[in-house]
Amino acid sequence: MIQFPILTTAAQKAAVAPVAAFDAAARRQPRQFLSFKLDSQEYGIDILGVQEIRSFELPLRIANAPAHLLGMHHLRGVIVPIVDLRIHFGLAGPVYDEFTVVIVLVSNGRVCGVVVDAVSDVIHLATDQLLPLPAFNDTVPNAHLQAIGALGDRTLTLLDIDKLLDCPSLGLAATTELH
Repeated sequence: MIQFPILTTAAQKAAVAPVAAFDAAARRQPRQFLSFKLDSQEYGIDILGVQEIRSFELPLRIANAPAHLLGMHHLRGVIVPIVDLRIHFGLAGPVYDEFTVVIVLVSNGRVCGVVVDAVSDVIHLATDQLLPLPAFNDTVPNAHLQAIGALGDRTLTLLDIDKLLDCPSLGLAATTELH
């Protein structure tokens, strides 16, 4: 928890007032998330980490790769690993159809395509619509989860792109050079 000193003079309080007003306004600003489906569950990822959305094409398979690492695509000079999130999250076997898409994510010098069942829409969530995750013990791998988004009768599991792409079980190298 950050501790702030108590301001004693009117000049000190006046100097901090614009910053405090800006911080309060920033906290009220909605954040944008791309919502998508895996099985019957709706997920969201910060739109700022999305490079593009592509229709699903079978990638070039990588020998001895884990099942969730479907292969790779050559995308404008960059080799992009393609991960099926349904398989990675341990959900029932995927069905690739006309709704299946690849979301190309970029984070911390990494680029990765994630296969999802369908993309829904871009949603705006205010800070008060971002609910904390329930407490889990160490046996539940949840480092890639960010929060629960509540939008009316919709509930989304919000993923942290940075932590998802850093997840050792994903099998990605430290960085992928972007051009």
